[in-house]
Amino acid sequence: MKDLKETLIKRLKSDGADIVKFGGIGQMKDPSILRIMPETKTVICAAFRQLRGARRGIEEGSTYYQYTTNAVETLEETVMPLALLRACEILEDAGFDALPQRRNQLVMSQDEGTNPEVDYAEIYRGKSRENQLDFERCAEDCGLGEKGLSGSILTDDFGPFQRYVFILTDAELEADSPATPHLCDKCGKCVAACPGKALSKDGKLDQWQCAAYYMGANRSKNPFMPPDAFEEDPQKSDIISGKAKLSPERAREVIDQIHFYPPIKHAYCASICGRACDTECYVHLEGKGALKRSFKTPFRKRPQWSLSVDGG
Repeated sequence: MKDLKETLIKRLKSDGADIVKFGGIGQMKDPSILRIMPETKTVICAAFRQLRGARRGIEEGSTYYQYTTNAVETLEETVMPLALLRACEILEDAGFDALPQRRNQLVMSQDEGTNPEVDYAEIYRGKSRENQLDFERCAEDCGLGEKGLSGSILTDDFGPFQRYVFILTDAELEADSPATPHLCDKCGKCVAACPGKALSKDGKLDQWQCAAYYMGANRSKNPFMPPDAFEEDPQKSDIISGKAKLSPERAREVIDQIHFYPPIKHAYCASICGRACDTECYVHLEGKGALKRSFKTPFRKRPQWSLSVDGG
């Protein structure tokens, strides 16, 4: 079985994975695993880096589509599905069952939840969570990394800059140990970075607040917002300054007024904030030398830019 594990790692990495970890079923805490596939013996986690450069344009305020197309859509719809397919073929060729698991972006267990990355109107809500993996819990248990204050998984290589998928299999493969938390120091920079203050100091995320400002409701961080944006909205000033506290109903109304930048394919919403929480986390981790991978220059090369909220 050692040879099979090594073959799987080699295959996944040749198809773009940067980190591959294996969790034995005894160390996995998500009960949905055995409901999805009762015979599961091993959970395989494969993580794929989000290119640091995909955020470069947002950092500079110059070009925006690269983050959503390269760091979200291409990974979720092309790279990771292909890697899952190839790895599952290897397990099947060895006589084992293999069930690929990627995030279902359009299915949620909450009746009033949303996913900032996709069109809220496309989401199917109130569906049973029993048949969906807890991705963050499984990533931790497999040993990929630790959960940071913002909820993102942090790794020694990429900080919060990765996306990941899983394979459930009845092959009993040598397990990796869960990571010992050591990266997140609860500095709060992720909380302060959100242009809509959607993340509380204790790490609780307001999904609807996040969705509106992920798409660019804060004028100070949105170079595409025209002067007459939200002109008829009585909360215009608070909305464009990031001070408005939006209920789910108000968030829908605000989102429906955001037509400043085109959406991406596959129902993905273009991100104007570019996951500012993750970016600030990365800048912090890089600045204190906590990441294994180094670059010729730091990601944050100059003071952050900001536009006038009054449009002047």
